[in-house]
Amino acid sequence: MRRYGKPPLPHVQYRTRPGAYAILPHDGKLLLTFQASPEAEVQLPGGGIDPGEGPVRALHREVWEETGWSIAAPRRIGIYRRFVWMPDYEIFAEKICHIYLARPVMCLSEPMEPAHTAIWMAPEAAVEVLGSEGDADFLRQFLQLAGSAS
Repeated sequence: MRRYGKPPLPHVQYRTRPGAYAILPHDGKLLLTFQASPEAEVQLPGGGIDPGEGPVRALHREVWEETGWSIAAPRRIGIYRRFVWMPDYEIFAEKICHIYLARPVMCLSEPMEPAHTAIWMAPEAAVEVLGSEGDADFLRQFLQLAGSAS
């Protein structure tokens, strides 16, 4: 499995944290989330898979919590890992990031997650501002494939 970001720190115990994240294109733009704190960052919507929860169920829940939108037709397009400090949980985590392509269907509410805002952005601009190198690389690959298909 490909790793993005910094290598793991020696002598640090990392907790495995699987998560599901989505590339959400609609009408030439992408639905993203802006997380204002603990550090300001543009992200693919998604997050941790809770115990007993499958990745697709987690993806639906996390996208709704972070953007207020429902999604349809999720299809997994890849996986990667990264080693990070998660200040919200005060843990070092090996994040196993399952990346999906899905379709945003309907805005149901404002984002439920504190400090999150749903934003729409041109895909090319999103590649440049996504906070995760792995997310940006998967988006770049998606755009190359979409461009070659047209």
